[in-house]
Amino acid sequence: MFEPLTSSTILLILAGLAAFAVAVVAIRIAIKLAVRVGLVAAVVLAALWATGTLELLPGV
Repeated sequence: MFEPLTSSTILLILAGLAAFAVAVVAIRIAIKLAVRVGLVAAVVLAALWATGTLELLPGV
């Protein structure tokens, strides 16, 4: 499967650049998702703290 890609140096470089681009896009999406999840968790915890129901959570 990888034989046509590794037979030429130019194709090998292009395949490496494509893999790098996919990794960069995936990391950017993961960071955005992590920030959004963190913001939602912060808002939920702040709401629980403000209503006084934070003590009801086990381990808190």
